[in-house]
Amino acid sequence: MTHVVKHLFLSLCALSLLAVSPAEAQESVPTYQHPERPPTLQELLEWKETFTYNVKYSFFNLGKVQTTIVQDTTYEGEHLWWLRTKIISNSSIPFMGREENHYNTFFVETDSLPHTRLYWRDNVDEEEFNAERYDFDYERQKVYFSKDGEPEDTLELTEPSTSGQLIFYYSRLLAGTDQPYSLPVYLEAEKGYIDVNNTRKTETREYEAFPQGVTTYYTDGNADIDGPFGFSGEFKAWYLADDLRIPLEAHARVWLGNVKVRLIDYKKEPRK
Repeated sequence: MTHVVKHLFLSLCALSLLAVSPAEAQESVPTYQHPERPPTLQELLEWKETFTYNVKYSFFNLGKVQTTIVQDTTYEGEHLWWLRTKIISNSSIPFMGREENHYNTFFVETDSLPHTRLYWRDNVDEEEFNAERYDFDYERQKVYFSKDGEPEDTLELTEPSTSGQLIFYYSRLLAGTDQPYSLPVYLEAEKGYIDVNNTRKTETREYEAFPQGVTTYYTDGNADIDGPFGFSGEFKAWYLADDLRIPLEAHARVWLGNVKVRLIDYKKEPRK
């Protein structure tokens, strides 16, 4: 059972529809400047946001997910943004110990929808860096996949794509609309799609991150991918119905059952 819980935690966090916060950041409350439309990518990038989520499977609190855009950066001469998710396990689960994985994406800012340029995972607690890596070469239309620093495979790249993590920002650009989309994802050295159905359906839900109930938009979809530990099939997600479409909650399916990710803390500050 220990082995099952440990790998369930790691696989869920790698694929959940979702950095430690800076000391000067202040707790934020929702803003509703133009909730009738989703934000543009440029509007999102005006803020340095820090999101902390609790990950739960059945009665297990598996750990925390912390996500932020660290900074803008360059890679091979190209201006990009660095999105990082830290996964830290609940070490009080018997025999599990501390697990810490970092999921990193360098993505391209465009006038419409972003796409991934580089994705890599660091297994920090075991000091295994670049445990897996996807390098997206749009000029040559190739994706170069490597594990533990060693080349594994070269895949065809036919459209702007991701390795999963970028859906955290991608989805916010369309949440609260009636516009569906299909996101191409390279995972486990294969290409698949996450199909998303956005809705204008609203409901009031409560989250630890906010002092009172908030209005949310509902989204659902289907992951047509063969993800780690059986992540695939139907999922649900909720976004704050404000001007930033904050990701609040996701329910996903793995072969053991359903897992839930819920926002417990949110901070933002103007990006310098």
